[in-house]
Amino acid sequence: MDFFKSRQSDQSPSSESQPKSTQRRRMIVALTGATGSVLGIKTLITLRELNVETHLIISKWAEATIKYETDYTIANVRALADHVYNVHDMAAPISSGSFRVDGMIIVPCSVKTLAAINSGFCDDLISRAADVVLKERRRLVLALRETPLSLIHLQNMTSITQAGAIIFPPVPAFYIKPSSIDDLVDHSVGRMLDLFDLDSTGFERWEGWKK
Repeated sequence: MDFFKSRQSDQSPSSESQPKSTQRRRMIVALTGATGSVLGIKTLITLRELNVETHLIISKWAEATIKYETDYTIANVRALADHVYNVHDMAAPISSGSFRVDGMIIVPCSVKTLAAINSGFCDDLISRAADVVLKERRRLVLALRETPLSLIHLQNMTSITQAGAIIFPPVPAFYIKPSSIDDLVDHSVGRMLDLFDLDSTGFERWEGWKK
């Protein structure tokens, strides 16, 4: 009996008395076929550095653009994410509002994807996941890559903004006096992640005129 009591006293406190571990932030990242695939890749790298759990979707044309514009293989890009889904997998966890995420970023975002989300035409996992994020009142950011913009594009942008999404064209910030394309990419990615209250600290912020 004494031995049993001593064993009990040696045990660690119950789980109820232990501090709960901090839940990792969880983000959906989607890459479409628009130009600027390096923006999506850099977003994945930065989220990994911030220890954010990522759920990745790459469209068929995004794969083609990645191969054309970068030296990354599709396997390399997929390896940057915690979870990867087929763009046609409508039964994926992220297709349901009961699967909790902190938000979704589509980077780069094509005008076709913009139109699909705005119309509620969920014919693939990217548009379905975005539709879920909107209906659950979570943050959706679209890094739209198109210029010039037609009236149709502008109307879709206005409508989807009214529905709660944020349009973020990755416009280069020349006030940082970039010395490379990487500087411009890092700045755009950092500003996009600011919208999710994620500080990448990997870009220069405006602090007034420098003497």
